[in-house]
Parts: sequence; structure tokens; C-alpha cells
Amino acid sequence: MSDLQGDVGLGQGADGPGRAGIWTFAFEGQPAGRVREAAAEIEELGYGAIWYGEAFGRDTHGQAWLLLSATRRIVVASGIANIAYREPLAMANAERTLGEAFPGRYVLGLGGHRVDDTAMDVDGYKVPARGRAVATMRGYLDAMDAAPAYGPVPDPAPRRLLAALGPKMLGLAAERTWGAHPYFVPVEHTARARDILGPEAFLGVEQAVVLETDRARAREVATEHVVGYLRAPHQLASLRRLGFQEEADSGEPSRRLVDAIVAYGDVDAIHARVAEHFAAGADHVCVQVLTADPGELPLRQWRELAPVLTR
Repeated sequence: MSDLQGDVGLGQGADGPGRAGIWTFAFEGQPAGRVREAAAEIEELGYGAIWYGEAFGRDTHGQAWLLLSATRRIVVASGIANIAYREPLAMANAERTLGEAFPGRYVLGLGGHRVDDTAMDVDGYKVPARGRAVATMRGYLDAMDAAPAYGPVPDPAPRRLLAALGPKMLGLAAERTWGAHPYFVPVEHTARARDILGPEAFLGVEQAVVLETDRARAREVATEHVVGYLRAPHQLASLRRLGFQEEADSGEPSRRLVDAIVAYGDVDAIHARVAEHFAAGADHVCVQVLTADPGELPLRQWRELAPVLTR
């Protein structure tokens, strides 16, 4: 086991998200009471942050309120709040409300898949397009900053991150926000992102993992996860930049791609991958535990990983 003592678990709550966190989509399908219970346990396990996705389940700000109200210290971060779902004024007002109610504990991660010129159809619902990615995000940030505040202004102001993958979005993240939250990336991307962001910007990287010693079963779960993102244009563009041209063109996950995106095996194997991200320049790694049932809360795995990742 590589030694990360002193590197993982530093700082929590109002002081920052620490070095290790949990990332999950599983809260979306869970009743509110179950979400509260899980959040409280994650905090007690010693993780520094809870990151959660937003799709077509619970609204990102409602989810944040549930998690923050169920905990006392841990940072709660949207990973990400989708800019295609709400106007900048609504986003800014919710950010202020959460920041004022839970000082120093809410991080607003911003992103959005629908940033080209075509609306996306999801089960008959048309997700609106916003325009080209970097220009759209810059304009969105401008509009958030210009939103008038008639209620209490939080102090400190909530931190913002961008779901940045490409060099231009990473540059915007360094210029306009606290930093970047890359998702579905190998360690190589972490090194590239740090070079672009510079030494001061925060870099919080998502790392998918399968805690399973049966390698064939683990690889099956990992492959299913990767396949799900080979239909997303922004992820395909990112993979091409990282040298996975053939996989992006064919939509077929190679063993090389699966192994680069997902860490699988025992606790030591996952710990080693997290260490690689830190060595490449990450400030924080949030671990997304994958299982055969994406809707289940992987409490067992969070418990098993906590002694290593939070010490």
C-alpha cells in the first residue's frame, strides 16, 4: 500500500473539502430520509466532502439542502448543477441562500451537457441548448455575478467550480472560479489540468472505482459505466484529446480505456489510483463507487474505503 498519510483527509467543513470525498448519483433515487441517514454516516466516516450529480431526479439545490441539513461539518458540492436547467438568476439566488444558511460548506459546481446548438431529447423531454460551451459558460457566470441581491449576502461567499475538461474551459475555470471539477478522466488528464490551471486553482477530480476482488466481475461493472459515457459528445471530445480516438469513433470501450477511467480491485488498488491523482496535481479526489445496481447506496464500500482514504 502506498503511503498517503498526511495527504488524505486534511481539512474539512468550513476549512475546505479535505483531500478525499464521496461522489454519487445514487441519492437521486432514494427517499429524503435515507439520504439524510447516509449523509450523516459519510460525515462520521471522516470524508471531507459529498459530491452528487444532477440528472432527472431531485433538484440540485434541494439535494444540497437535504445533505447540508443532515450534517454539521462536511462540505457538500454539486457535481454538477446543470446550467441548461435553470436561468442564471435562479442559480445565483439558490447559491446565496445555501451559502448564507451553511457558511463555508456549500460548493457550487457548474456545467451542462447541452451547450451546442441542438436540444437533447430525453424520454420525450427537450433539454434546451445554450450555445457554444466556453462562451456560454462565460456569459452564464457574468449573469450570475450581475444578479441583484435583496436578501442576506453570505460571508464567506460560496465557492464555484466548473466541470472543465478541455483546455479552454480549464482556463476559464482558473480565471473566473475557485477551480475545476473534471469527471470521467484518467490520471493523465489530471496532470494536464494542473498545468493549465496553474498552481493556485483548486483541482477536485472524480475517480470511478469498483471495490471487487473478482477482476472479471469488477471489469464488467467498470465497462458498463464507461459505455454509458461513450454517447456524450463532450466526453468523446475529451477522450480524443487524451489519445482514445479509436474508442471515441467506434463507441466501443477498449480494455485500455476502461482501465484508465475506472480503478478496480481491492482497497489497495483503489488507494494507489487515488495516490496517482495526487502525484499528478489533484488537490482533492472524490471517489464514485460503482456497483452492479447503480441505484443502490454503496454504504459497505464507503465504509471499507474510509480508513484508508480519510486517515
